[in-house]
This record gives sequence, C-alpha cells and structure tokens, in this order.
Amino acid sequence: MNRFFTKRSFIAGILFSILVAFVDHYSTDVVHASYMAIDHMPCGAIFIFFILVFFVNTILKKIKRKIAFSSGELLVIYCMMLVASSVTEMGFGSQILPIISAPYYYASPENEWDKLIIPYLKKFLIVNDREAIKYFYEGLPKGMSIPWRVWILPLSFWIPFILVLYFVMFCISSILRKQWIEREKLVYPLTILPREMVEEGDGILPKFFKNPLMWIGFSIAFLIGTINALNFYFPAFPKITLVKGIPIFRRTLTLSFRISFPVIGFVYFVNLEVIFSLWFFNIFFKVIKGIFNIAGIASTENVGIYGCSGEAIFAHLGMGAMIMMVGYSLFLWRHHLKDVWRGAIGKKVDDSEEILSYKASFWGIVFGCLFMIIWLLISGMSWYIALLFLIFAFVIWITLTRIVCEGGIPTLVATTIASVQIVSMFGSKNLTPFVILALALTYVYAADLRTFPLASGSMSLKIIENSEKDRKKFFWYLFLALLINIITTLILQLYLAYKYGGINLTSWYFIGGPQAPYKYAADVIKNPTSPNKIGWLCRGIGFIVMGILIFARQNFLWWPLHPIGFLIGPVWLMDQLWFSIFVVWVVKKLILKYGGVQVYNKFKYFFLGLPLGLYTCAGIWFIIDLFTGKQGNQIFWI
Repeated sequence: MNRFFTKRSFIAGILFSILVAFVDHYSTDVVHASYMAIDHMPCGAIFIFFILVFFVNTILKKIKRKIAFSSGELLVIYCMMLVASSVTEMGFGSQILPIISAPYYYASPENEWDKLIIPYLKKFLIVNDREAIKYFYEGLPKGMSIPWRVWILPLSFWIPFILVLYFVMFCISSILRKQWIEREKLVYPLTILPREMVEEGDGILPKFFKNPLMWIGFSIAFLIGTINALNFYFPAFPKITLVKGIPIFRRTLTLSFRISFPVIGFVYFVNLEVIFSLWFFNIFFKVIKGIFNIAGIASTENVGIYGCSGEAIFAHLGMGAMIMMVGYSLFLWRHHLKDVWRGAIGKKVDDSEEILSYKASFWGIVFGCLFMIIWLLISGMSWYIALLFLIFAFVIWITLTRIVCEGGIPTLVATTIASVQIVSMFGSKNLTPFVILALALTYVYAADLRTFPLASGSMSLKIIENSEKDRKKFFWYLFLALLINIITTLILQLYLAYKYGGINLTSWYFIGGPQAPYKYAADVIKNPTSPNKIGWLCRGIGFIVMGILIFARQNFLWWPLHPIGFLIGPVWLMDQLWFSIFVVWVVKKLILKYGGVQVYNKFKYFFLGLPLGLYTCAGIWFIIDLFTGKQGNQIFWI
C-alpha cells in the first residue's frame, strides 16, 4: 500500500529539511557557489531528492523492498524540504539577522542614520549591542564565544509574528486547494518533476530513470554546467556562454538572450497561451520602456530597488493589475468561498481532503491577521497603515503564487512591494518616521519575494493530491519542517557570520540587502514627498487594463493573451528569462502541430531532464568546491 503520512516519512522529512539549510548556507555563504534555496523550485531540495530517490532508495529496495520508502513517503519528504527551503535563504533566513543589525553597523556621518533612522526604530526589534554587531559583520576575535544572548530579545519578538504569518499562508493555501486543483485544474508545472521521479515501474528503479530522453536532457545540462565549472578551475578549458545581450533603443536598454535550463524544462508544461503571453508582454514592456527612455518620459519617484528595477511607473502599473487580479479572483471563487464560510460557522461541508478544516482556516486567517495588526502597531505603524500593508502584501503573495502554480516559472518577483506602495500613496510627509521605519522592517519577510511558504505550501498540496484523504497530519509535517528549518537557519547564520565575518559571506545578504530598507527610509524622511499622483494614475491604468484582459479572455475564444503575462512582464527577472520562454513556446507549438499529444508526452522526459541535470551538477560541484576550498564557482543562478 502506498502510504504517505508515516512516522518515518516525517522523521526523514525533518532531517532532510535540516540538511537543506546546511547545504544552502555553506554553498551560498562559505563556498559562494550556487544558490540552493533561492527560488520556488529549490536547487538544493531537488539535488538531495535525486540522491534519495535514485541512489539511497534504490539500494534500500535492493536490500529489502519493505524497508524502502514508498512513492508517497518520498513525496512527503520532498514537500517538507520544499516548504523548509522557502524560509532558508531569500524567503526569510538570510534576511532577518542582517536587517535587524544593519542600522548601527552601517550608520555614518554621511548617511545620518544616527538622526534619521536609529531614534525611530523600536529597540526591542533590532540588536543594540554595537560590539556584538561589529563582530557579526567582521568575525569574532580568537577565543571569544558567540554572543547568543544579545539576539534572543529581538528574535523572541520576531519569531511569533513570522510563525503566525506563515500559519495564515497555510490557511490560505488550504482554502484555495479545491478551487485551484479541482475546479480550475491548474497545471502546477513545478510539481511534475518530483512526482515523475517517484512513479513506480517494473524493477527497483522508477520508470522516470529508465527513459533515455530524460538522460539526454539531463546530460546536456549536466555537461554544460560541468564544462563551465572546469573553466572556473582551469581558465584554459573552454567555456560555454549561455547568455548574450545586445543594446537597443540607443543603448538605453539591453535585450538579453539567456538559455535557462530550469525555465525551459518547467515552462514546457504550461498552456501555450500562457507561454506566449509571458514572453510577449515582456517584449511589449521592453518596447514601452525604450520609447520612454528616448522620449525622456520617466518618474523621479524613489521606489527602492525591488520590483521593476526602480521604475516607478511600471511598479504602480503592476500593483493596480494585481489588485484587479485578486479582486476578480475573489468574485470567481464566490461559490467556493460560500462553502468556506458555511464551514467556518459550523455548517456541514466537505472539507475532509484539506490539511486544515474550513473552520480552522477561516478563523486562523481572522485571528492571525488581528495578531499581525497588533504586532505591526507595536512596531510603529498606525492601524490603517498596518491593515493596508497586510492587504497589499497578501495581494502580492496570492498573485505570485497563482503565477507559480499556473505559469511554471521557477524564479520570479512582483513589480513592487507593499511598503513602497503605501509610502507612494500617502506621501512620506504624511507618515511619521516611526511608520516609515516600521515599513522598512517589513523587508525582512515582504520585499525579496523570490520564495515564500504560500507558494511552496500550495504546490505541496498538489504534490500529495493522491494521498489518503485524512491529511490533517500533513499540516503539522509542513509547519514543523518550517519551524525547525527557521531555528536551524538562524543558528547557522549566527555561527557562520561570527566565524567568517558576515561581510565575507554573501555580499547581497550582508552588505547590499540590509542597507536597502534604511537607505530608502532615510531618503523619504530627509526629502518628504507628497502623495504621488502619477502613481495613483498608473495604478488606475493597471487596474483597468488588467480588467480588460480578464474580460477579453473570459468572453472571446480567439483572444490570445493571458492576463498573468501582464502582471510580471516588466520585472527584471523576465528580462532575463523571456528568451528561454520564447524557445519553449516555439518548440512546444511545433511538437503539438506536427507530432500531437503523443509526441508531446514522450518529450516531457527530455524537458524534465534539463533542470534535474543542472541542479544535480550544481550540487555535485558544491561538494567538490567545499572540499577543494574553491570559492565563486556558481553553476546555477537563474
């Protein structure tokens, strides 16, 4: 019998989730190799899962079939690693410690943070021991022990908020499961690889690993990655360049041509209209940006570094589009949400397949949001700012989760972030410095949105859709994996920073990233702004255009454009990925036209082999680099 939720799958899931944290932080911070947990498809988790399924479980089957993991148990282990990975690095773990310690370390007479920033930060939310902070960034002198205690107070305030936030995300993913999986039948392209890897066939190996097309795709990505890794060790060795850029619009923009094996592999499973819209809208916005550059059309508003590479017009346009997207979705989900409400007030509904009952999910969201609003009030926000921030933040998280589940892009960000939108809407002169600094602290969990538990939790529910119906255990499996990984990550980050010096680890997490929220806050405090009228106009345009795109798609069968392309078309990551998406679109169109569904299904193994080969290459070279002491050999970035 194919069991999923067993004691050993839970124990193994916890152990492998901890292993993901070690692999990621040593790869990213110590070896400066590939990012192992930066995206919605974590490289480290797939590499470990490959070792587990292809080697470890095969050996266990050879010894005795009964002691080997079932395919269901393997999928549970992967889901726990997937959720754990979402908080290991960019999602939370690599952000919080540098951000809550940066104000004192990076304050200088030139930036005036001692006057503009530090007096308005709630002291219990940041680290105040200057000596401990100095050694965190520069390394401990010999003989000194890590000052764990100075971090306990701020983390004791942060951790409850973060856990409640992630609990609310699990509640939302539980509520949306039936709507997205059963009613709308979203494809969830990023879940196909782990599910295919464990599907049993004849013999001890899953049939996925017996397919020659898979190994061809695997070999192409693996060999190219290995050749480039050898070039890093031996410069005389040839290097294969996978990215080329050409200047356009009088050299004001660069058109990038990048081959991304993960993107090609996963987007192959996406609907053709969605694929077309993803690359089309990026080119569309590229043309608009080029015209604006030549014509001198630009907004001087400071919107920070996140989203559309600091381009205020497109940041606000995207926010309006996301509000329309979620607003329309709520209308579309109205019948399902009625069932959720009936369950919440105790009426009989069928929620037997959910990881949380509708009652637990609904009231979990209500009381969780109340807790978060109170916490944000204590951090320095006004009640209406706290409420608006949470609304905008969840609009962005839900939108990105939908794009991940439908568009299959393993790495993406939104056009903007919630805190910047609030400053733009109200104007910094109408917000107190306490509010602005409280918004700056949200960069810990709501700024670098390349991964977060709402997306990983939603994908996990798709991965185990064929499990036994009683899935209440699964919530605890995921939540405990997340909690233990947070604790592991924080301990690891402190240990590595004090051992090597944070500024010698990943430069973005310890130098650029921690300063970003405070630089932005200092600028809008020092140079007070009024409510940005252009921002309001752009949000309105984005809202209306998105509404037109949704209406057209719902009412005209011939309409070729899918709305999610408009949502992320202008972001910088799409500038890098559009060409890989275009290549998939051409190839898939040709396969379906001349080969049909049968050939399409046959070639899926080749495309799944591409990301698996690259992720495996990154994992193996991380191990080699770790033992040789080589630094900077990065196989995988996008």
